Amino acid sequence: MEPTFNKMTPAGYHAIEQEIADLIAQRPHRIKVLAAAAALGDRSENAEYTNAKRDLGRLESRLRFLNKQLQYAKVVEPADNDQLDIGKSVTLEFMDDHDQVTYQLVGKQEANLDENKISFTSPIGTALNHHTVNDVVTVSAPNGSYQVKIIEIHRS
Repeated sequence: MEPTFNKMTPAGYHAIEQEIADLIAQRPHRIKVLAAAAALGDRSENAEYTNAKRDLGRLESRLRFLNKQLQYAKVVEPADNDQLDIGKSVTLEFMDDHDQVTYQLVGKQEANLDENKISFTSPIGTALNHHTVNDVVTVSAPNGSYQVKIIEIHRS
């Protein structure tokens, strides 16, 4: 069976690398906390030991998850053309109320609406993919359809 690779931007890949480095830097401290808690005595009734063990387990689990993300990542550079694709930003006008917003199209692991980063696999990302400036696109979302007009596309 062929593995499936997850597309992501170079910035998204580097963010995962940085989080891994941060977690690795925290690991020795967490191990020391666990050892100190274990030295307190009876582990069955030792809340400090239980908490330290849980915290270290969460750190190790997150590291495994992030390493898998990198293992199956496919870093995609934005194409040098006029079409919207992963890694590029787009300014949209919503046709119903004429509000404008700018989003960056990113891999699904990087999506974050607070930072105006939308996944290329989301309903709006899928609808916009490979369209160009002045295209009016219909987005089929779970709560209904709406139209957006692409005002501007630029490399991020």
